[in-house]
This record gives sequence, C-alpha cells and structure tokens, in this order.
Amino acid sequence: MSKPIVAIIGKPNVGKSTFFNYLVGSRISIVQDTPGVTRDRIYADTNWRGRNFTLIDTAGIEPDSEDIILSQMREQANLAISMADVIIFLTDIRQGITATDQEIAVMLKKSGKPIVLVCNKADNFEKDREEIYEFYNLGLGNPYPISASNALGIGDVLDEIYESFPEKTSDEDEENIIKVAVIGKPNVGKSSLINKILGENRTIVSNIAGTTRDAIDSSFENEKGKYILIDTAGIRKKSKVKESIEKFSIMRTLLAIERADVCLMMIDALEGVTDQDAKIAGEAHEAGKGIIIVVNKWDEYEKETGTLEKYKKEIYSKLSYLSYAPIIFISAKTGQRVNKLFDMINHVNEQNSMRVTTSVLNQVINEAVAIVQPPTDKGRRLKIFYGTQASTKPPTFVIFVNDKELFHFSYERYLINQIRKEFGLEGTPVRIIIREKLEK
Repeated sequence: MSKPIVAIIGKPNVGKSTFFNYLVGSRISIVQDTPGVTRDRIYADTNWRGRNFTLIDTAGIEPDSEDIILSQMREQANLAISMADVIIFLTDIRQGITATDQEIAVMLKKSGKPIVLVCNKADNFEKDREEIYEFYNLGLGNPYPISASNALGIGDVLDEIYESFPEKTSDEDEENIIKVAVIGKPNVGKSSLINKILGENRTIVSNIAGTTRDAIDSSFENEKGKYILIDTAGIRKKSKVKESIEKFSIMRTLLAIERADVCLMMIDALEGVTDQDAKIAGEAHEAGKGIIIVVNKWDEYEKETGTLEKYKKEIYSKLSYLSYAPIIFISAKTGQRVNKLFDMINHVNEQNSMRVTTSVLNQVINEAVAIVQPPTDKGRRLKIFYGTQASTKPPTFVIFVNDKELFHFSYERYLINQIRKEFGLEGTPVRIIIREKLEK
C-alpha cells in the first residue's frame, strides 16, 4: 500500500482548512469564514515522527441538505472516509455538540476506521478545556482540545494519529510519478476527464461554471505508469473575477501549473480557441511545462472530410507559440481516445526532461551556422563559439557568443527549430540563454 491517508471530516466552518494548512505547512486550502468554501477534497503530503502520510481536507458535511452542490459535497466527504486509514473528526468547542455532529459521529462509527476526535477553537486553552467533557457523549473516545489558528494542542493530535497508522510498508517512499495538471477555462470538462480516468466521481462535476475552486490532487496508476492528476479551477476573465475566493482559485491554478510536469490544456471543441484559452496556455508555456492540447467534446462537433486537420491548423494559428505541442481530440463524456492520453503524457514528460550531450549539441549548432550564416550589424558579424545544456524541464541551452546584441530573435528561433529538428523535443518549450564568452 502507499502512504497512510488521513481525512479531516466535520460540519462546515469548524476550521478544517485552517487545521489542514497548519499541518502541511502552507496555505493550500482556501481559508475564509464562509461555510462551504472548501467544496472538493484537497490532498497534501506531510510528515510526523518520520512517517510520511497524505492528508485530505474535505468539504463540510451537511447530512440532510438536498442542495445539489451540498449533497455532492457530502458524497465527496464519504469518498474521503472510505479512502482514509485514519479519520480526524473536527468539531467546534464553542458550539458544543450539535445535531449535525451527532449524525456525523454515527456515520463515522459505521466506517470502522480509527477516529481521532478533535475539538477546535479552544483559543483560551485553560478555560476551554472545561468544555471538553461534553464531547465524550459522542462515544468516540478521548476528545483533544486544540486551537488550529494559534497552533495549540496539535502535537497531541498528531501523536494519536501516528499511533493509529497501519504498519509501514516498503513502498511508501517517493517513486517516479508524473504530475499532470488539467487546465483550461471553466466548464470545458476538466473534472469530467479526471472522473472518466479514475472511474469514480473524484471531483464535483456539474454544469455550473466555477464549481471546482481548488486544485485537487488524485493519485492514479495503470500499466503506463504512476501519475498525480491535478484538477484545477478554471481561470475566468479578470472582469468576471469579483469574489475574493475566485482570485484565490486563479492563484491556485497558476501554482498547480508550477507543480506539474505536464499540462493538459483543454479546449472546448464547440467554442474553439478563445482569448482566455490563449492566456491560460501562455501561463503553462512561460512556466516551461510539457504541454498537450486536449480538444474535448469532439463527439459533439459536426465533421466532414478534412475537419480534423483543418481544426489543428486553426489551433496552431491562434496558439502559434504552442506549435510544438501535440493535439489530441477526445470526449471526456464517452471516453473516446482518453486511453491514448497516457502514452502522450509519458512521451511529453520524457521530451521535457531530455538531456543532450555537449558534443552532439555543438555539432547541430555548427551545421545550423553553416546552412544560415549568423546576422551582421554595422559590419560586425555574430560569432557563436559553443553551446551547452544548462538544465531540463524545459530543455535550456546556454550559447556563448562574441556580442549578445547581435543575436537577433529571428536567429534564436531558427536555432531552436534546428535543435527541434534534430532531437524532437515534442510537447516542450525550448529555452536559449545567450552569454558573451567572458561572462560566467
């Protein structure tokens, strides 16, 4: 089995996200004093006493709600419970035991999982400790008073979680896992694609634009390899971003891009490439990530002879800086060609990680210079001395010259094209850094 999984469960607005963020050491979950802000499961890895484990922050449970989003939030929490090795039941010490707490306690007992009962918002530790005895009535063992916002009492909770972990197995250590961010504007089918891959409703899917506010991590393994799929909130046009929560979501998407090895840039086949698509794809390009353009809803698009090639040309015309990115036409709804994505993801990840030996690189550069002479300016000609690869992800090459000012953008583009012609580098940006020979 993989690392132990710990799920934080509780009704809305008891401080689950604040507690989660403290444990993982960064502001991953959106924290705002509004019930129902965290609507999907949020995953992060953390460590206690040398043991790595995965923490899940869930949406608050509203047991009797019939609202479509709230009922799906409840389903997400149930999924987290079924996946978890240990469950943290977070309550609010100031509110005392509520009817919702009692219903959640019954549900958790039925799961048969180890449960750690935590009473949050004990900010005045000595005074609030007296309120703890009421929580024994839930029948879940010793309650632990904490203050997530003030970091009080959390060590005792972590010790109890640690003691409840299953025995350690040999395969808990990090392995080669490809992180794949699914990006695109709202309502293009990002969550539907991930759900189709996972075979379960891992993220909330509805036709209400902006439903996925956070970036959600889902582990997945098949015969092609091991992956972490990151479902992101769609980035809206700035004029439409009014809620502060939506602004957090945009930041979350950009952070998801930063974390990813490969980005699946999803486009709605019926809408074509929009300005917003260009903006989002540009973020992944600038971040140097491997990119695959995924055209969704292809089953709904009217076709005739040559439609596919014509559509590809239109995409490359509007996203000219992504001419290196492969395109795949899918239907997340029916699963059409979804299984072909993983060969492409593996290939693009390899290309993004490619390393070229200095001798072979310089042979390619010398041949390129022989075919097209470097530019001149006022009688001075650019001289290219040699090149070397500085880094991968994306492949980045340093080229030493006599005068940086003579190295025009058009010649840089020519050299990149020649490097691509020789080494492929499909699906990845290529960077060139120009230095004068005396520079370090």
